[in-house]
Amino acid sequence: MSEKKIPYKIYLEESEMPKQWYNVRADMKNKPAPLLNPATLKPMQFEDLRPVFCDELIKQELDDTTPYFDIPEEILDFYKMYRPAPLVRAYFLEKALDTPAKIYYKFEGNNTSGSHKLNSAIAQAYYAKKQGLKGVTTETGAGQWGTALSMACSYFGLDCEVYMVKVSYEQKPFRREVMRTYGASVTPSPSDKTAVGRKILQEFPGTTGSLGCAISEAVEAATSKEGYRYVLGSVLNQVLLHQTVIGLETKAALDKYDIKPDIIIGCAGGGSNLGGLISPFVGEMLRGEADYRIIAVEPASCPSLTRGKYVYDFCDTGMVCPLAKMYTLGNGFIPSANHAGGLRYHGMSSILSQLYDDGLMEAVSVEQTAVFDAAKQFARVEGTLPAPESSHAIRVAIDEALKCKETGEEKTIVFGLTGTGYFDMVAYQKYNDGVMSDYIPTEEDLAKGFATIPKLPGIQ
Repeated sequence: MSEKKIPYKIYLEESEMPKQWYNVRADMKNKPAPLLNPATLKPMQFEDLRPVFCDELIKQELDDTTPYFDIPEEILDFYKMYRPAPLVRAYFLEKALDTPAKIYYKFEGNNTSGSHKLNSAIAQAYYAKKQGLKGVTTETGAGQWGTALSMACSYFGLDCEVYMVKVSYEQKPFRREVMRTYGASVTPSPSDKTAVGRKILQEFPGTTGSLGCAISEAVEAATSKEGYRYVLGSVLNQVLLHQTVIGLETKAALDKYDIKPDIIIGCAGGGSNLGGLISPFVGEMLRGEADYRIIAVEPASCPSLTRGKYVYDFCDTGMVCPLAKMYTLGNGFIPSANHAGGLRYHGMSSILSQLYDDGLMEAVSVEQTAVFDAAKQFARVEGTLPAPESSHAIRVAIDEALKCKETGEEKTIVFGLTGTGYFDMVAYQKYNDGVMSDYIPTEEDLAKGFATIPKLPGIQ
């Protein structure tokens, strides 16, 4: 098909929206290692998880054989408010880079939450409402997940309690106020509202917090009140499952114009957006139908894939959650207060960790000043102000496109633009003022985090 016929934005028809989520674990020969009960060190069973998660979500979490899950009509109806999301040909960026590469990005920022997080938030709120619960608790880093969940809970009439990483709570007050507008209560974490929060504050006085800390508080809050459950915005299998609407739509849009990507790039924190984007493509690789180069991009200040250990570790700093086998910096690792708040988790999704360990995915880490250089360049030529998290993917997409310029190769690059940066202006201000700094953990810094990984004889 002639390149001239490829529009600037490729939209699917409403009738072409995915009607099912895709479970990549069904095609994985090496399944992700199971969650372990920290008390028994045995794989977590349905009953073990019931005090924390919604019943239907537990079934999705534990199922590694069912390839597709039907999306309930109520969720599909909600999706139609902002989906299908466009796949955009970055013609202006290509021209600015003077590259033969063809660059596409899947834009997930066309909703009030400003990011992809709403795809799973509405699903988790739906299952909580269906179960007859009063409300849910959660953590949030940059605030996209908390915003999305507050919207979803408002839609279904559920109470929503958000523990927001303290540094983001202070840097992003407007994101906090959007959550409150939708009816959520927002607490900076670590806080003195929970026993685990008080313990962390005592051990790390003045800490800016981490997702691991906030998770601990949210789980304690959920399990201490009748009619509440905990929901998570990334990392877990169920979340990656819901986010596959991103990849399924991306693949359908590319197929519509007979476009085959060579490189697929996504930012990586806990792994939800990256896993959602790449799952259908990885499925083809696992089935031997196609081959792609997949790149996960993480901040140099929190490099779980590129510098972490692949072991069982607690999912939270307070060590109240199950153990997951993942690439981790240690549950006690407290990252520097970088401006990509959604990429500050100490570990990585078990699914993505297994894919990375099996060589199906690459990983690179980038420093935040280089990330904001890319964000500025993208904003000036493509007209969208990207979130700091998304800008990690933009940085590497630009780097790969410039390599194509050097070699003359006409590769097709696809990356995920997970959301907008309009609530991240403190970060942009520091960048524009020239006071933004880079931080890369020393080996000594990493050793302190690694020291908190539990020693499990016979398991790792």
